[in-house]
Amino acid sequence: MPVRKPLNRRQSVGLVFVCTLLGAAGQVLIKTGARTSATSAPWTTLSGIWTNLYAMATNLHLIGGYSLYALMTVVFIFALRDEELSVLYPVIALTYVWVAGLSIWLFGETMNLPKLLGILIIVAGVGVLGKGGKK
Repeated sequence: MPVRKPLNRRQSVGLVFVCTLLGAAGQVLIKTGARTSATSAPWTTLSGIWTNLYAMATNLHLIGGYSLYALMTVVFIFALRDEELSVLYPVIALTYVWVAGLSIWLFGETMNLPKLLGILIIVAGVGVLGKGGKK
């Protein structure tokens, strides 16, 4: 069996960055699926619950979104093999930044000062935490 060459920090962070994009795309698909899978069946009856669950289980947007989450998890595992969790995990917070931008662009949501400040704090935090590793 050939010996696996470990990833360097830049490669691991790059994989996690890809995870953030996959996660954001997955979240957009889940939001789209949630908007399109609404049924008129009430959640208060057993038949209504099954009708809603069937609608969700057959919704391609939801399936796609959760599939991207699964792919994100697999990519994240590869990144974690050779780098510190405390360095890589904060990068995942960038997913919130991409989701905020995509929500404005695709869903017409609005940006306000608290959201903007939150995004800036996330980006600054990722930058600061990323410098704290041993390697």
